[in-house]
Amino acid sequence: MKRSPAYLILILLAGLLPAETWAQQRIAYIDSDFIMDEMPEYSGILQRLETIVDNWKEEIDELQSEIEQMKSRFEARELLMTPEVRRQRELEIDQKIREREQLIDRRFGPDGDYFRQQQTLLEPLQQRILDAVVSVAERENYDHVFDRAGDYLFLYSRQRWNISRDVLEEMGIFIEDDRR
Repeated sequence: MKRSPAYLILILLAGLLPAETWAQQRIAYIDSDFIMDEMPEYSGILQRLETIVDNWKEEIDELQSEIEQMKSRFEARELLMTPEVRRQRELEIDQKIREREQLIDRRFGPDGDYFRQQQTLLEPLQQRILDAVVSVAERENYDHVFDRAGDYLFLYSRQRWNISRDVLEEMGIFIEDDRR
């Protein structure tokens, strides 16, 4: 089972802090995948994303068909072409292939349209979940709440447990202002 860095840090802290400190803290977790699956608007968002993806795939398939037609025409007439015309047609086919690859990257790459669309559509739901987590954590007096779906992301943590300034000072970095 793969462990996230946050999980490992949590284990390290557990070993460094006295048992009394941990006994005083209240830790909870959520499963955001489960919560989202139960939200009625989530399935609507997934359907919208699926429709968008289907349209993009159709666009990519059309480019692929064009490429195949260009290759087929080229192969059928290749023997009749002059070397210059043959080279020009090969360049046109290569350009169309690059165009298709760029479209795939633009739509589905790491910074592509799909990622941005997903982020835009899911952000309001994620914000609702986060707001609810903070409300429950404060009402039920939890010190930390993390999301077990994914990489054990901490969603809420009481400020009194923030030791960032202490860590910086330990490293010899001293900050004048009172930010944390």
